Amino acid sequence: MKLKRIILTLFLSLLIPFSSALSYSSEVYVGGENIGIEVKTKGVLVIGLYKVNNEFIAKSSGIEKGDYIISVNNHEINTIEDLTNEINNDTDKEYIDIKYKRNQDIKNTSLKIVNDNNEYKTGLYVKDEVSGIGTLTLIDPSNNKFLALGHAVLDTSTNTVIDINNGTIYQSYITDINRSSGGNPGEKIGESNPDNKYGVVESNTLKGIFGTYSKEIINKQKMKVADPGDIVKGKASILTVIDGNDIGEYEINIDKIDYNDDLKNILFTITDSNLLSRTGGIVQGMSGSPIIQNNKIIGAVTHVIVNDCTRGYGIFITNMLEESEKD
Repeated sequence: MKLKRIILTLFLSLLIPFSSALSYSSEVYVGGENIGIEVKTKGVLVIGLYKVNNEFIAKSSGIEKGDYIISVNNHEINTIEDLTNEINNDTDKEYIDIKYKRNQDIKNTSLKIVNDNNEYKTGLYVKDEVSGIGTLTLIDPSNNKFLALGHAVLDTSTNTVIDINNGTIYQSYITDINRSSGGNPGEKIGESNPDNKYGVVESNTLKGIFGTYSKEIINKQKMKVADPGDIVKGKASILTVIDGNDIGEYEINIDKIDYNDDLKNILFTITDSNLLSRTGGIVQGMSGSPIIQNNKIIGAVTHVIVNDCTRGYGIFITNMLEESEKD
């Protein structure tokens, strides 16, 4: 079994009443375990421009950082390999025809290519995948749909939500913690095994990543889904991993409840002395950690308050569940 070391690259971004007409279950399997995450971009994401022969040759094309190249010479592009193959197949031309996506707009242009020491260059830095670690929030027993993170997977070079083609979640465990201190959020450091897949990522939204869980569900606790109106200020807890793959339950205090925000619904403070001594507060990788109160799942950890890492925000679990049904 080959293990791949991953330093976390998914960063903590750190009201809709419950309705019986919705199809998600009133009881779900609660998560808390660490997961590796890899998502493939829908098209090839441009993350920057570079000079070729002291010239930004891609500048005249109009392509910018954050655009997705979706076809070259009318051939679909999904990976860097696709892009490279198309460029190498068209070396008799100085320009190639590009179709790209910017936000929701589809645009067409021509891109100059240059033969530099028998290597064809475009002047574009690109990527076709993003990987990291996070926390599984829940699994819906009615359809085996999983919810995780509580916020979107972002590309840190463009600070945009990744437009995904597909992705996977897989086995991961924690080997170390870089503690939060002062105004610097820490991070979980994990070992991951992409070959031991847990499920397929099907959507990436501001309220989390969602998909189909494919592993057998063993020894997981079922818990009722809380209506936002059931949540009260005061004691609660979060489920997360800070060592190996052991899920721990740690005390928090809910300071404020916001029914008018789509994302930052629960303001809380970590009060658990064991968690504070180990992590210094909220760390990157806790995204998606279930928030529990009165034996119900009420939300998931999403944000850290940078100038006080003992405090953070969570999203209502019903907001995540409703978002997961949109596809």
